[in-house]
Parts: sequence; C-alpha cells; structure tokens
Amino acid sequence: MEIALLKLLLAHVLGDFVLQPDAWVAEKERIKLKSPKLYLHVAIHMALIFVVFMSFTVWPLALLIGLLHGIIDAVKLLFQKASTKRIWFFADQALHIVVILGCWNYFYQPNMNLGFLQSNQFWLLLLGALFLTTPAAVLIRVIIAKWIPTGGGTASLQNAGKFIGILERLLIYLFVCTNHFEAVGFLLAAKSIFRFGDLKDAHDIKLTEYVLIGTLLSFGTALLVAMAVLHIEI
Repeated sequence: MEIALLKLLLAHVLGDFVLQPDAWVAEKERIKLKSPKLYLHVAIHMALIFVVFMSFTVWPLALLIGLLHGIIDAVKLLFQKASTKRIWFFADQALHIVVILGCWNYFYQPNMNLGFLQSNQFWLLLLGALFLTTPAAVLIRVIIAKWIPTGGGTASLQNAGKFIGILERLLIYLFVCTNHFEAVGFLLAAKSIFRFGDLKDAHDIKLTEYVLIGTLLSFGTALLVAMAVLHIEI
C-alpha cells in the first residue's frame, strides 16, 4: 500500500474518531448544519492532511477531501433518524473511504496490483469464509433444531447467538489458515469461561447439552472448512 494512501487514512481516523469528542457529535445531531462544530470538524480534517504530509503543496487534495467530507456529514445529519443512526454511520464511513480512495487515485495515479483477483486460492479462501457466515449458521440451526430447549429461558439479545457463532467460526478460520492453532484452544477456553456461569446457574441439563452441541458443531464446521481450504489444490 502506498504511503500517500496510508497518510490519508491516518488523517481520517484521527479526524473522525480521535479528535472528535462525543459532545461535538451530540451538538451536530441536535442543531445539524447550524453547529459550528461541523465546520470545525471539516477544518480539522483538512489541517490533518497538511500535518501528515508535512507540506502545504497538498492543498488541492486537502481542500477536495475536506469539501466532500463536509457534504457527506451534512447529508447524514439532515437525513438520519434515531432508528437509522447505525445504518448512516456505516454508510457515512464507507463514503468517506470511497472519497479518500478516489482522491488518492486521482492525485497520485498509483499502479494498483489487482493480480490477487486472478488467484484461485483467493477465491477459495473467500468462499470458505462466506460459507462460515449465514450458510453455516443455517446448517447448524437445522441440525440442532430438534433439541431446542422448551420452557422459560433467560432473555437474550436478538440474533446474538447467530452473530456470536459467525464471529467464532471466522476467527477459527483465520487462526487455522494462518497456522495459529493454539489460538483456537484459547477461543474455546474463553467461550467456556463465559458460558460456565450461565450453564451452572441454569440447572438445566438439556440446555447445557444443547449449548455444547451447538458450540462443538460450530467449531467443528470451521475447522473442517479451514482444513479443506488449505489442502484443496486448484
């Protein structure tokens, strides 16, 4: 990755997260375009570009990125609602990254090497990772459906189990593909510690067995997919 792109990304992270207090965010959301903090925030982003490049010759780049950053933030403030703040946050950050990549490409015209897109191994790794998300979650849910405990249970976050399973499978996939098998044991131990209190207090052997089956299926699926990806020759 070229140094210019790294510097632009560093300036963005500093400006949007490190140097933007929560009080500024709250004020912008309350009074929107009337907030002086919005324009100060944009000015900080422009100043950071000068700082990371240690030069004033990048003023066209700083001006363009600052202007587009301000427009994106203004659109988000005008259209986001309490129920859509999470969506707008990710959309806002995605647009900022697109702007940075576009400006970097326009001003520096880098010779980007996309040869990895022609690699069979890349597409195989991507397929394995994708399978371990929703497809594996559906497969495991179907397998253990007949053992779902009935009766009153403790309330949990919506879809929390699904996303925990996806994250743990992707972590195992990453660990195995990078030859860090010891981290898989650490992850299993950590999950066991967090689950121990819930299962101990539940006094329900069916719930305990259900959780163990689901965990072992999740870990086993991730390990099998990772090992298959590593040993398939295409």
